[in-house]
Amino acid sequence: MRRLLPLAACALALAACSNREAQPAYDTRMDMAELMLHVIDPAAFAFWRGSGTEVTEQGERDLSPTTPEGWKVVEDGAATVAEAGNLLMLPGRPREPVAEWNAYARDMTVKALAAKDAAMRMDKAAAFETGAALYQTCVACHAKFVVGPVEAETPLPKN
Repeated sequence: MRRLLPLAACALALAACSNREAQPAYDTRMDMAELMLHVIDPAAFAFWRGSGTEVTEQGERDLSPTTPEGWKVVEDGAATVAEAGNLLMLPGRPREPVAEWNAYARDMTVKALAAKDAAMRMDKAAAFETGAALYQTCVACHAKFVVGPVEAETPLPKN
C-alpha cells in the first residue's frame, strides 16, 4: 500500500499537467432560422449573384464580376458558406438524424470551398458549375430538414 500511494500521487500530478484543453463553451442561442437569415443566405447569394447568367425580357446578362474587387465579394461569400457548414455541426445545432445532417453540412463546406476556388481563379464557367453543385446540396438538405421530401430528391452526397 505504501508503494502505491507515491504512484497514485504521481499519476494525479501528471493528469493535472495534461496538455488537454477544456472544450470551449459554444453559444448557439441563434436559432437555425436566424443563422440562415443572417449568415448563410446572404453569403450564398453573394456568391450566386456573381455567377451564371440572368435572362430577362431585355435579353441575357452575364452575372460574372468584371473586376478583382467583384470577384473578391463572390469569393468571400463562398468562404462564409464553407465555414457555415462547420457552424451547422456545432453542439446543439444538428437535427435528427444527426449523421445525415452532418453529411449535408460537410458537403456544403466541400462544395463551397470548390466555389471559393473558382472565384479566386476568376473562372466564370467553374463558378457557375460549383455554384450549381452547391445549390443542389442546399435544395436536398432543405427538402430533408425544412420542407419535407420532394419527388426528385437529390441523393445524399457520399464523402
